[in-house]
Amino acid sequence: MRAHRADQNPILTPAMVPPSRPDLEVVGVFNPAVTRHEGHVVLLLRVAEAARGVPAGEVAAPVYDADTGHLEIKRWRRDANGVDSSDPRTITAHASTWLTSISHLRVARSTDGIRFEVEPVPALLPATPYESFGIEDPRITLLDGTYWINYSAVSPYGIATALASTTDFATFERHGIIFPPNNRDVTIFPDRIDGRYVALHRPMPEGIGQAAMWLASSSDLISWGEHRLVASARDARWDDAKIGGGAVPIRVETADRDGWLPRAARGDGPRHHVRHQRGDQ
Repeated sequence: MRAHRADQNPILTPAMVPPSRPDLEVVGVFNPAVTRHEGHVVLLLRVAEAARGVPAGEVAAPVYDADTGHLEIKRWRRDANGVDSSDPRTITAHASTWLTSISHLRVARSTDGIRFEVEPVPALLPATPYESFGIEDPRITLLDGTYWINYSAVSPYGIATALASTTDFATFERHGIIFPPNNRDVTIFPDRIDGRYVALHRPMPEGIGQAAMWLASSSDLISWGEHRLVASARDARWDDAKIGGGAVPIRVETADRDGWLPRAARGDGPRHHVRHQRGDQ
């Protein structure tokens, strides 16, 4: 099979996505999850929005307030003492860090995988204290007729992984945090192994240790255990800093091999093969 880039790239830009409210503007549409549903290619987009019309002398951070249930926009004078806005993605104000944009998840559909119709309203918005800085980077795994969506939940507590599900991409059920901070690059396998659900995840240790790919299993997709290291970064190689899972793993079956090929995240490490005995499900 040959792969080639579509002539129509980019297939989606911020200008193609309506903002979720008038005082926000879409500044990024990226890192989508993808699946097929009822004859359509379905993308679950990460849509990043920033405050609209911020004066040149100010900086702003959209933040979800779980106590009020509303999105608020915090503002600071750019030249105020204790305010650092040298990184356009973040604001540090009096030893606390904020993001200059907040992300939600949005459904887009296509019949050809190139021309997408983006829904006018978000599918999933920040809704808990663990999502106050946004929800990001979804992956979709189809299991027994249900689409399971894991995504990064970002807040002052760190980056956790949360879980939601849907059967129609019109209504969604949330299942809470499945991996606590700091952990991301979670990919759930689209089949059971030895009767259990399996996921790759990437803990992000500080001080001691290195970001690497771990394997975990679960009986219900909610509580995960049996954690073990499966792949680390390689010293003095192009992937010597960190590696992590990308898209949902692919089943690989040949005459002498039965296993899974995890697809590495962009800029992360090489592809690794997770093996199990033929006949295991």
